[in-house]
Amino acid sequence: MSDEESKVQQRSAPTMKRSGLLANALIALDGLSLGDAFGQLMSVRARSIRTVLETQGLPSPRWIHTDDTQMAMAVVEELAAHQAIASDSLAWRFVRRYQNDPGRGYGKGLRMQMEQIACGDTWQAASTAAFNGRGSKGNGAAMRVAPLGAYFSGDLSRVVSEARESAIVTHAHAEGIAGAVAVAIAAAVVTASRGSDVSRVCEELWDEVIARTPEGETKEGIVKARSVPRHMAPDFAARLLGSGFLVTAPDTVPFALWCAARHLDNYQEAMISTVEGDGDCDTNCAIVGGIVASFTGIEGIPECWISAREPLDLELPAQEEH
Repeated sequence: MSDEESKVQQRSAPTMKRSGLLANALIALDGLSLGDAFGQLMSVRARSIRTVLETQGLPSPRWIHTDDTQMAMAVVEELAAHQAIASDSLAWRFVRRYQNDPGRGYGKGLRMQMEQIACGDTWQAASTAAFNGRGSKGNGAAMRVAPLGAYFSGDLSRVVSEARESAIVTHAHAEGIAGAVAVAIAAAVVTASRGSDVSRVCEELWDEVIARTPEGETKEGIVKARSVPRHMAPDFAARLLGSGFLVTAPDTVPFALWCAARHLDNYQEAMISTVEGDGDCDTNCAIVGGIVASFTGIEGIPECWISAREPLDLELPAQEEH
């Protein structure tokens, strides 16, 4: 048995019911992928999105997703295969999806990492070499992690460790990891509390995310986000918190968590409000969509949205087909 396989076996919990866990992850993936596609389509009309929707209606099908969804699908496939994150395996899932469909909007840094791994470098070397050896503090690890949080929702300590394992494959910087941990914890909390009083769940979300996110810029931003009034307009909140224009975890995750908590029981409104904040709209909406859908369940997502999204080419074992 390899060291990687041994590590996965140690972190795997054989008493967990795989089908139930994966069902939670798939709900989060639906919310994430729809948010990703919607945010991408509406980003050029962020400031006038409500007027556009009122006068023109929803964008026509099919809604095409970006690299956010591609990488999130790799995470879900990894969980279905191993019931844990095996970093070596996940790295190759990322590479294969990139090679099969490179035109999904991957950032320059991520493309470079995927090419390095494909050419024989280890993911460790590629991840730590990014940004002149500092590692990436980008929002990419956070954008894909909500299904992982939903999957391990019964064990928040494990959510932290698995989120870290999923992040370091591409984001070696502490802030990139912190962003993934924060989003995964948020998705886990709301999944475990689905059907409960929304106000109580929002408070629990903030409490657990702040308690479990590693110290640093991202956590400081999250603490600040909690104090931003819910009635504030999203564009003003974005000015205070950032909304992904810098494409970093500290500049993205606090605003996304604020948007998710603001409309935790209303998927459609959460998406519209998130786009109003402008910035990295597809990633913001992917994060928010994964969290909010984890609370509302699939029935909380408008059916017309689901039917408008392009099909997901998810590769799961036969008994776990989506």
